[in-house]
Amino acid sequence: AQIAESGGGSVQAGGSLILSCVASGFNYEDYAIGWFRQAPGKERDGVACITSSDDRPYYIDSVKGRFTISGNNPKNSVYLQMDNLKAEDTAVYYCARSAYTKYASSSLCSNSRLLEVWGQGTLVTVSS
Repeated sequence: AQIAESGGGSVQAGGSLILSCVASGFNYEDYAIGWFRQAPGKERDGVACITSSDDRPYYIDSVKGRFTISGNNPKNSVYLQMDNLKAEDTAVYYCARSAYTKYASSSLCSNSRLLEVWGQGTLVTVSS
């Protein structure tokens, strides 16, 4: 099983980026997929998660209304559209597959230990 992210970069505050996550080597619809991020010196925190089988999303409060998670089942892909970016969104963004559940939830999106098969991460830098 593998996960690969792409799409990071540098942008000014207020700008937009879209991150992509491609899954392979497992049955995509049997798992939830999550986007997490880790800023320098901080823990890895959840951003958004999605139930792959029906694209049901879950967002943390700080990104609601600014970020949109979506899925493309035929391509085993999940996207994170990030709009109105802020300096505090600067971090390495990781995509990961849930370890046990196929449903996105606040529990899944708040505990990185509930996910496995992590990607290598992609850096997002937002300048103010």
